[in-house]
Amino acid sequence: MVHFSAALVIAPDIGVAFWPFLLRALANLLLLSGIDDLAPLLICVVHWIRSALAFSKPPPAETPGRERRIAIFVPCWKESDVIANMVRHNLAAIRYRNYDFFLGAYPNDPATVRVVQNLRANYQNVHVAVCPHPGPTSKADCLNWIYCRMSELEEERGIKFDTVVLHDAEDLIHPEALHTINRERAVHAMVQVPVLPLPTPFREMTHGIYCDEFAEFQTIDMPARGYCGSFIPSNGVGTGFARHILQRLARERRKVFDPSSLTEDYEIGVYIHQSGFSQVFVPLRCDTPDIMATREYFPRKVKLAIRQRTRWVTGNALQSWERYGWRGPLSTKYWFWRDRKGLVANPLSFLTNLLFLTGLLTFLWSLLAHRHWAFAVPQGEIVRLCWMTSILQYFRIALRMVCVARIYGIVFALGVPLRCLHGNFINSLASCSAIGRFTKSKLLRQPLVWLKTEHAYPAHAALPAHGRDLSDVLVSSGILSTEGLLALNAHVTSANELADLLLNQKIVSDGELCRALSLQSGLAATRVELGEVKQRILQSLPTHVQEHFGIIPYRVEAGKLMVAGTRVPSPDVFEKLKAFTLLPVEFQLVTKGNFEELQELRRTF
Repeated sequence: MVHFSAALVIAPDIGVAFWPFLLRALANLLLLSGIDDLAPLLICVVHWIRSALAFSKPPPAETPGRERRIAIFVPCWKESDVIANMVRHNLAAIRYRNYDFFLGAYPNDPATVRVVQNLRANYQNVHVAVCPHPGPTSKADCLNWIYCRMSELEEERGIKFDTVVLHDAEDLIHPEALHTINRERAVHAMVQVPVLPLPTPFREMTHGIYCDEFAEFQTIDMPARGYCGSFIPSNGVGTGFARHILQRLARERRKVFDPSSLTEDYEIGVYIHQSGFSQVFVPLRCDTPDIMATREYFPRKVKLAIRQRTRWVTGNALQSWERYGWRGPLSTKYWFWRDRKGLVANPLSFLTNLLFLTGLLTFLWSLLAHRHWAFAVPQGEIVRLCWMTSILQYFRIALRMVCVARIYGIVFALGVPLRCLHGNFINSLASCSAIGRFTKSKLLRQPLVWLKTEHAYPAHAALPAHGRDLSDVLVSSGILSTEGLLALNAHVTSANELADLLLNQKIVSDGELCRALSLQSGLAATRVELGEVKQRILQSLPTHVQEHFGIIPYRVEAGKLMVAGTRVPSPDVFEKLKAFTLLPVEFQLVTKGNFEELQELRRTF
């Protein structure tokens, strides 16, 4: 763990031999931990040198293989605010055709059930699995019922899914992620795509910790596991599993995912490796602006971050220790150690930082007061140990800053040292909380409780521009043939012109075009019932503004002004509308006929 071990040069000068002994032991422990933290980097460096010395020819250009049928599992509990945006955005962004979404929900979460059922009604490749019992149980339990729904669908339609990909309700799936997983599945039974937090402002220190840690771990630690032949844990999202692996798990323990596990993703990664199947982590490449990774928001408040990390430490360190011990070759044992040493290293780092701050303040006070520093340590050996430890830790901080700068920029990377202190505090409390919860569950013989993470999803205007072309959506949906599209493209120059031409020539119906635009843009499509529209809402925006932007306000819902239109608005429209309303604006696509009805209603008021 990153800490500031220069603090170890301080100790009360009380003439007791216990303090030098304690500090010497602490310095040695931190020195060993600092050396251990360099091991993943050394593994990567050795691999890079060997690759450079091999003088191997560049691999031949990849030829596109067949698109294996992929099932995307998304477990949901209290996700009514985010799941619709997640599904719509990813349906619009993913550049892969042979896939289906499977959304899991609970019967005592009617808001989420209502949203996912509506998604199923609007999109042919979205399916819903409602668990037979109230929630929340665990993510693994919900995934098991999603697996059952997938199996039922296979029997109903006579199809077979080759790969199962796990995602959460807040994920932004990269447009090329499924292609990448499909390509690697030709060789490997498990494929892990990089996972990175979405960028947030510099001031958001807690979320910045996730940015720092994931930038370093996804750049160094995850590849190092594969280079030394150890297991690759699933990150919980962006992980593709071969279907036959899940079938084997179902046969062996009657359930694919262990409902009692708090981190079923980590556990299944260990299982796949120990069973002799191949795993791969797709390298994180930053040579293009659009990094191929699953992006999401992580907790932004200290309490929520501690809650999430408590579950991670409990599952990855304590439960895995209990279930798997230290079995396996040396490379596996080493990464078990890396995953579990935080139980001691996190509190130790926090203690070290407290000593550092105490020592710094007292040293400054002694200078101002012209007094002897009461925390000085006369032993030169301890001072040398502390300097060695400090140099190692300063190198670790610099290394993390380099990793962060590659992804989030130099300015954001300058905050790494401050966020290291904040991260030590959170990780220490999470480790202590995990040990306490695990011990309590064993003493009282009670099952561990799943600590669910609250999810957030970016507003539509803030989402990256990953949408497919309207023409691609029309062809992939079977609305238009490739030949027919080529003939039409000769007469149009924009998506709006194509939409108007399709409608005017009655090649598509009004409803088909609206659904295609929804799928292409990730925006919701709806039908506005005229009887529910109030005059004051219709007139809440000036008429000339409505006509200029091609929108009509029709309802206020959850503190948002809902507006309808027939074409996808440009991102700057929402910014310009702020000059005319204090409410945040949410856009909904409607058919041309429904929009004309709203226009007529507005004229009658």
